[in-house]
Amino acid sequence: MAPNNAPLQAFGCDTPQRLFRARCQAWGDAPALRHKQKGIWASTSWSGYYAQARAIGLALAGLGLRRGDTIAILSENRPEWLVADMGAQCMGFMSTGIYPTSSPEQVLHILNDAEVRVLFVENQEQYDKAMAVRGQAPSLQRIVVTHLKGLRGLSDPMVSTYADFLAQGQTLAATQAAQFEQAIDAGRPEDTAFLVYTSGTTGAPKGAMIANRNLIFQIGSVSQYLNLQPQDRTLSFLPLCHIAERMSTVYNPLAQGQIVHFPENAGTVFNDVREVAPHVIFGPPRFWEKLYSQVTLYMQDAIPAARRIYAQVLAEGAALAQARLDGQPVTGWRATRYAWMQKLVLSNLRSFLGLQNIKTAMTGAAPVPPDLLRWYMAVGIDLLEAFGMTETCGFCTSMPPDRIKIGTAGVRAQGTEIRLGDDNEVLVRGPNVFAGYWRLPEKTRETIDADGWLHTGDCGEIDADGYLSIKDRLKDIIITSGGKNITPSNIENHLKFSPYVSDAVVIGEGRNYLTCLIMLDQDNVAKFAQDRQVPYTDYASMTRAPEVVALIRSELEQVNTRLARVEQIKDFRIIAQLLTAEDDELTPTMKLKRKVVAKKYADVISTMYRS
Repeated sequence: MAPNNAPLQAFGCDTPQRLFRARCQAWGDAPALRHKQKGIWASTSWSGYYAQARAIGLALAGLGLRRGDTIAILSENRPEWLVADMGAQCMGFMSTGIYPTSSPEQVLHILNDAEVRVLFVENQEQYDKAMAVRGQAPSLQRIVVTHLKGLRGLSDPMVSTYADFLAQGQTLAATQAAQFEQAIDAGRPEDTAFLVYTSGTTGAPKGAMIANRNLIFQIGSVSQYLNLQPQDRTLSFLPLCHIAERMSTVYNPLAQGQIVHFPENAGTVFNDVREVAPHVIFGPPRFWEKLYSQVTLYMQDAIPAARRIYAQVLAEGAALAQARLDGQPVTGWRATRYAWMQKLVLSNLRSFLGLQNIKTAMTGAAPVPPDLLRWYMAVGIDLLEAFGMTETCGFCTSMPPDRIKIGTAGVRAQGTEIRLGDDNEVLVRGPNVFAGYWRLPEKTRETIDADGWLHTGDCGEIDADGYLSIKDRLKDIIITSGGKNITPSNIENHLKFSPYVSDAVVIGEGRNYLTCLIMLDQDNVAKFAQDRQVPYTDYASMTRAPEVVALIRSELEQVNTRLARVEQIKDFRIIAQLLTAEDDELTPTMKLKRKVVAKKYADVISTMYRS
């Protein structure tokens, strides 16, 4: 069995809490966090970050919490999220995040499963969820509210404002600061730092235990896929409950010292990207598809001369990108000409997107359309794929910037083992493998075998150079009535490259041909309809408009030309409901739940298989 408990260190520290303290002391007055409020960026220094975390940690201890107790955070991304998280961990308390889109019932499940003692909520919306279920959560002792809009004059003995709770901790710090330092010193690499509740594509969410040793290994591995300088900028906009954003926002900065920026709200993200001009961005494919769509639609409205220049530069960039991929980088006059094209044309395009300073652009968490990666390479941005999951504490493989292979998720992290098991299932072993599922030993044994291999549930391939390709989830592979094995994500990726398609679900299990359900990109299809004076009254009527149906059919026919005959889509239906994370069909990370979709739209699907 692999030595999963071997001692680890990152930057001379064997727990992330000790590294947090060391960084805050070393970087002192340098900015660590910035939050946009009412259009103005407010900064928190590393020393201020530490002082606030200490105050929250001591205030929690003042409520009687003991090492191993749990707090939860129900909030959008903001500095208070990180302060509560690190304050609790430094004291030896576990933390867990709850998706802000969660229903009261989902909140209750986590409160009771993790036996949460203190719940931090952002605003009235989240407070109302807590109020709806707190009578059914016997372990819950205190609710701390960050933003009081709509809650002025609130009088509830179970509730504290964040400002008051912080002030209580600051008062305690005047005489009990040593208790905070002692708690940090008492932490061990094998301790559970936090729980991440899986988004639950099937069944109730499970709490994955992320140990200090997992985090230290990942922090020490950051330089394998990021090359940043202190004070470089990043933007935190994905849910902090998700392991990828938790690592990117909370722990990666402890390695290289980037400044984390928090948008004012979810609706301002793309404007904030332009304003912050970050040096690193991790985003799921949907984020990068949205940026690509903005350019595509903008160019459709540009004057003919601008469209011609864009097409010429894009074609040249694509040719040079392909030469790089083939191991034959272009030099000489052609490389010089492209450099001038970059300066005169593509630099403006990247500034339009807010990517003029980008050093590392990364994507993962879902399959990525290869054409999307090629487009970014053509405009001078290497969009690098990575593979990881909650159970590997994030990053497991990443793409080497100097050896890109499109269609793969790169090579394994140093110190991590990867191999293929039965049915080509991807297996992972190493210090990044989580400590198991909270209070579910049988599920843990199903996932981590006796030799320490994590069974990911993903079907993949590993080539001769060690590059990993993820084909699909094993449970999602379609077997047609003719016995053909189809990986639906490959087909769906091609469909989602269209600016008019936000998601797609391929259907065909046990059938003699494939069909699919399509979810429209509302903004882009609305623009298409307005430009062509297509009448519609709401989203549902838009999906029924003959011109829109014809548009999607045209997009699908283009995709079919690139697929093998057995993979081609014979029919489709557009989902008439605009799905959000609050809907049962989507997980909080915006992944479609195939079984839920297939069941809910069974009648619609049956219309595509009538003789």
